[in-house]
Amino acid sequence: MKADKIVLRKMQLNLKAPFQTSFGVTTVKDFYVTEVHTKDHIGYGECVADIDPLYSEETVKTCMHISEDFLIPWLFEHGELSHPDEIGKLFAPIRRNNMAKSALEGAFWDLYAKEQGIPLAKAIGGTKEKIEVGVSIGIQKTLDDMFRLVDTFLNQGYRRMKIKIKPGQDVEVMTALREKFGDIPMMADANSAYTLDDIEIFKELDKLNLLMIEQPLAHDDIFDHAKLQKQLNTPICLDESIHSVEDARKAIEMGSTRTINIKIGRVGGISESKRIHDLCQSHGIPVWCGGMLESGIGRAHNIAITALANFKIPGDTSGSSRYWHEDIINPEVVVSPDGTIDVPTGAGIGYQPVPELLDKYTVEIKEYTR
Repeated sequence: MKADKIVLRKMQLNLKAPFQTSFGVTTVKDFYVTEVHTKDHIGYGECVADIDPLYSEETVKTCMHISEDFLIPWLFEHGELSHPDEIGKLFAPIRRNNMAKSALEGAFWDLYAKEQGIPLAKAIGGTKEKIEVGVSIGIQKTLDDMFRLVDTFLNQGYRRMKIKIKPGQDVEVMTALREKFGDIPMMADANSAYTLDDIEIFKELDKLNLLMIEQPLAHDDIFDHAKLQKQLNTPICLDESIHSVEDARKAIEMGSTRTINIKIGRVGGISESKRIHDLCQSHGIPVWCGGMLESGIGRAHNIAITALANFKIPGDTSGSSRYWHEDIINPEVVVSPDGTIDVPTGAGIGYQPVPELLDKYTVEIKEYTR
């Protein structure tokens, strides 16, 4: 693989409805798409960073800076690549900036699979023909709003409800959902909004037979999570704390987690995601794929990684229509009535970005050639 041209396409999509977490409310998704051009193919990736440094220290602006001033020049200087795994080694001297790295690495993975004439899922070792999916529900203004959404998504076949919580909107909400909908697969996502001083809240949540409580404590913590896990039967899931296979190893050894949310962008790409998957599998720790309000391109990468065997919990890769009036791919991602998504069988990501839609939602474009 030798890129003749790399394109960074800054884009903007309006969400169908505001999405609220403990960080704040998102109504517009700013992101950028990466395109790696060769003579015969275009590989596509997506940067999942937000416009503000709230989920992580990265933003759309910082990722574009790191990409155009460091990562892309290094790729051009390096020359031809024989496999996408080489990209992580090439970028290793640059600390963190995982979402910027992942956006380019993902495009090369798509390109590699297209050159091999195989689906991306197969290229990375996936074996599933379908993946199970759940849905992530933001904080709602009223319980009735929450009930209506959960009922809608259950009727659409989603196999797991992830409910965003924050102090003041946690135990009451989760208890009400359990009482109304019975023993549906359900989890709480705290996005680092609590401390160990909130142990009584967690003990109440522990009574609700939840699949897990995701990232309840600090975004960079594994020590206090181990203390908390010892006091709960409900599995603790780590998200923001895990940026590499080394982070995962330490968290598992400390007993900080019983499951890990793998987000391709957060950990720096598909290659590192695979390493975390393999480590967790060897320790009997199931994993699942989280979402970052991706467009269809990022969603396609999530589908591919979820085809790996140890992704045993339904992830956040919902259908395109969950968030967008109009996605930028053809066909759009569709969830079947049984709560699954078919893993594409076409070469690469298996979904075709639509040039007219890419142009429609592009607010800035930059091209780089050798």
